[in-house]
Amino acid sequence: MIKLIVGLGNPGAEYAATRHNAGFWFVDMLAREAGATLRNESRFHGFAAKARLHGEEVFLLQPQTFMNRSGLSVVSLARFHKILPDEIVVVHDEMDLPPGTTKLKLGGGSGGHNGLKDISAHLTTPQYYRLRVGIGHPRDLIPGGGRADVVNFVLKPPRKEEQESIDASLERASAVMPMVIKGEVERAMMQLHRQP
Repeated sequence: MIKLIVGLGNPGAEYAATRHNAGFWFVDMLAREAGATLRNESRFHGFAAKARLHGEEVFLLQPQTFMNRSGLSVVSLARFHKILPDEIVVVHDEMDLPPGTTKLKLGGGSGGHNGLKDISAHLTTPQYYRLRVGIGHPRDLIPGGGRADVVNFVLKPPRKEEQESIDASLERASAVMPMVIKGEVERAMMQLHRQP
């Protein structure tokens, strides 16, 4: 059973529409669906809500610590509510997937994603679920795009057609959440990964 869904992003209005905040967008979508309000919880270093999603009680969390310190927020809420790593889904932007693609997996490396790196360090394990939201890679737009381009890329809003593809992929991911929350993750993966 999944008890905590964490969306990664950076706090502040200037980052709200940027690619790096795809995790926040998804958690906002789930909160709207559940009629839940994310509130600032200083003890969890983030915006949190207890939501009833698909008949189950689930915590929603948006760390407000900036991306590279997301682990502090996640571990604070997880410890307080006695939630195990494999009962957590972390939703994050993924440059290795094109816009319009979402993939679900358990564990793995951080792939250079500072939010995941920090969460794995704080939880002392990489064995939590990740919902990877494709945002594309700057090398697809900028030939020979280097490290500086990557930072610039994730901190910029997607182009209109990319945003439409990302929004559609978040809708598809939301549609498999009933299975994910009930612990039928393999079934959810099959359905999600069959789609574009």
